[in-house]
Amino acid sequence: MIAAMAARGFAALLLLVATGCAPVREPPIATLYEGKAIVTGTDERSRPRGIAEAFEDVLVKLSGDPRLHGDPRVAAAAAQAGALVTEIAYRDRMEGFPIHDEQGTRDRPYDMTVRFDPARVDAALRALGRAPWLAPRPRLGVVLAVQIGATRYVLADAGERGFDQRNALLDAAARRGMPIALPSPATLTAAQLRADDMPAAELARLDALARGFGADRALAGRMVWNVEALAWRADWRLTVDGVERRWQAREATFDEAFRSAIGIAAQILSGNG
Repeated sequence: MIAAMAARGFAALLLLVATGCAPVREPPIATLYEGKAIVTGTDERSRPRGIAEAFEDVLVKLSGDPRLHGDPRVAAAAAQAGALVTEIAYRDRMEGFPIHDEQGTRDRPYDMTVRFDPARVDAALRALGRAPWLAPRPRLGVVLAVQIGATRYVLADAGERGFDQRNALLDAAARRGMPIALPSPATLTAAQLRADDMPAAELARLDALARGFGADRALAGRMVWNVEALAWRADWRLTVDGVERRWQAREATFDEAFRSAIGIAAQILSGNG
C-alpha cells in the first residue's frame, strides 16, 4: 500500500504540469526504488515477469543510465529480483468498468507497483558497475516543437494540442525519475516562441525561459513525424556545465521518443556519459 501511495503521489505531482498548476518537484528518494509493470490478474501467473520488468526499470531510474535496459547482466539479476521485493500493490486498470461474463477478476489488467529493498538494490547496482544517483536532480523545462505534416506547435502544459504527448512525456519522466516542467501557453506567447523558431533558438535563451516557468534548465527538442518511415525524427539539446550536448533519435512512437529523450538527459546529468 505504501508503494502504491508513493507512486500515486509522484504521478499526481506530474499531473500538475499537465494542468498548468505547478512545476514538478524532485521525486522522493523512496520512489526511486519502486517500479511498475502491467500484469494480468493479481495471482502468480504474471507476477514474476512483472517483478523483473519493475526491477529493470528501478535500476535504470536509480542509476540514471538507460543503457542498462537490455543488458544481459540486468536480465539475469532481474530473474532473481523476487528476493528483493518488500511490497507489492495493484491497481485495476479497468476500475469502474463492470466485469464481463467471460472475464474474472484474475483476467483483468492491473498496474503492479513493486517496492524493492534499497540496500539490496544498491548492492545489485554496484555489482553492475553503476552507483545510485541520489543527489538532487535538476528539473528539466521541456521546450519541444512538434511537427505533424503541416501542423506545427510548441508543446504547452495545457490546451487542445498535444494532450497525448503531454501524458506520454509525464509517464516517461516518472519512469526515469526526472522532475520536469512544461511552459504555459501564456509563457510561449509572451516569449514569442514558435515551432519554426526552435532549431535556431539559442539554448541560453531557452534556459532563461525554462527558469521562468520553474525549471533549472531547458531540454530543447524538435520532433517531426516521418510518414514514409512511420517514425518520429527527434533532435534534442541540453546544456551541462556550459557545454551543449546534442543527440538524435528515430522512434516509432512518441512514447518511445520521450522515454529515450528523458533517459539520455538523465544519463548525461547523472555523469554516466
